[in-house]
Amino acid sequence: MVTATEPRSRDNLPPPLVPFNLFDRDPSLSAMVDGLPQPIVNGLSEDGRVWGAAEMFELGRLANLHPPQLRTHDAYGRRIDRLEVHPAHNALMRRAVASGIAASAWNAAGPEAAVRSVARAARIYMASMVDAGHLALPSATSASVAALGHAAPVAEAWVPGMLSGRYDPADRAAADKSGLTVGFALSERAAGSDREGCTAEARQSKDGDWLISGHKWFVLPGADGQIALAHSIGGLSAFLVPRFTPDGAANAVAIERLKPTIGLRSAAVGEVTFRDAFAWPLGEAGKGVAVITDSIALMRLDEITAAVGQMRHAMALAIHHARHRRVNTLPLSDHPLMTRVLADMELDVIAATGLAFRLAEAHDRADGDPAEAAFVRLMTPVVAYWITRVAPAVAAECMDSLGGSGYAADGELARIFAALPAAGLRCGGGNVLCMDVVRLLRRSSDTLETVLAGIQDSLGRSAQSSLNILRAAAAVALAEEGSARVFVEQLAMTAAAAVLRRRLPSVVSDAFVETRLTKPWRSSYGMLDSRFDARAFLNYLHPR
Repeated sequence: MVTATEPRSRDNLPPPLVPFNLFDRDPSLSAMVDGLPQPIVNGLSEDGRVWGAAEMFELGRLANLHPPQLRTHDAYGRRIDRLEVHPAHNALMRRAVASGIAASAWNAAGPEAAVRSVARAARIYMASMVDAGHLALPSATSASVAALGHAAPVAEAWVPGMLSGRYDPADRAAADKSGLTVGFALSERAAGSDREGCTAEARQSKDGDWLISGHKWFVLPGADGQIALAHSIGGLSAFLVPRFTPDGAANAVAIERLKPTIGLRSAAVGEVTFRDAFAWPLGEAGKGVAVITDSIALMRLDEITAAVGQMRHAMALAIHHARHRRVNTLPLSDHPLMTRVLADMELDVIAATGLAFRLAEAHDRADGDPAEAAFVRLMTPVVAYWITRVAPAVAAECMDSLGGSGYAADGELARIFAALPAAGLRCGGGNVLCMDVVRLLRRSSDTLETVLAGIQDSLGRSAQSSLNILRAAAAVALAEEGSARVFVEQLAMTAAAAVLRRRLPSVVSDAFVETRLTKPWRSSYGMLDSRFDARAFLNYLHPR
């Protein structure tokens, strides 16, 4: 007689990872903010408690499950161009704006004034673990303050609302709102990174108002205003296009559609058409690219930081799974091959974290320190390139660690994997970032030498051979642009090694140097040898 077998125990499924304090349980983040005044650290711990609550992660799930919807017309056929968003999205936005992500880079006071970029980066890092999509608009709002600074009357009218710490999603004129958001309308179908390929045009009406016509895509259409580039008499110029004109009427901005992106579904990203839309000029005519340059650097820093936060959370999910999933009576984390793969991945994650916070630190010090200003100029595209290349690979390997459940579309890892490629695109694309580096080097070699001197201070005399290799790689990149990626990647990893030397135990930095700087390039994780204690890495950086 055949009897039915008892089903296997379900105890082999890992328990939920959250809730936990995203700050207190993250030694790598603590290392990056070591030295900050204690009141700031206490505030970050509270942020970690709030963002690490199960309810916050549920809001992130819901905001992506129910992405924004566009209503172009009402029942009578009137054009309304209204976005309908899930309450979860607004809840996340309120929390992000209230925590200072939209404002603290500009209005931080007291002990945070001198470390505002690092403190804000820590908040973005933690918030991105819950959901990266909702951070797009607070990030753009913060970055746009730099561009509005080129037009004092516009800044006086708009910046106070942008820095109010309040999120007001109502559809009404800026003067009637408690909080304002600003996005960017830079990209076009035939002109992505090529700013000069922009076809939008601006003209002055008989009464002196500026009017813009043209099509823009990958815009955040829910913003109260858009910073746009358009050709005017003096050349490519920058403008602020409000959603409502000063008299309270809807501006001539039509939302054509929302983009069906593969990730970041909580963010409303769309295409808009300006049809003689009212606008205020920003800065000198023909100097539009210069007006937005600082804003682009600030947005890149935010994209980098958010990508690193997502990498950290992907690793946390993979390690949590490995510690609770048993194979052949042992937890996956006790199997040497799995342990080495996870530890090898973690080296890239902690290196990326170090680079992101080193860049934020340089932003805080750039005004008074030429060396730090040089670091910001050169290393912003370098760090953006390397992190946005390695982040999707880390997420993919984390999915592989979970197996089928990692590939499930309703899981957190799949959402992270779908979101991370957007960070590279929003930073400008890999080749664009590398060409930014090449153009900077062509103007002067001084910036590179200044950065290399800082790296040598951290790595010591042993770094001399690596720095000479970097100088040679830079010369090759200048002679042959096609080799620029080799130089940029090597510079990023060398700078990461310097940060790890400063911030983390030598056992971690030594492993990174040995596996990334002294050995040939490799294409997969798990290449650590037995000299390195892989289990110790994981237990240190991801305490149980």
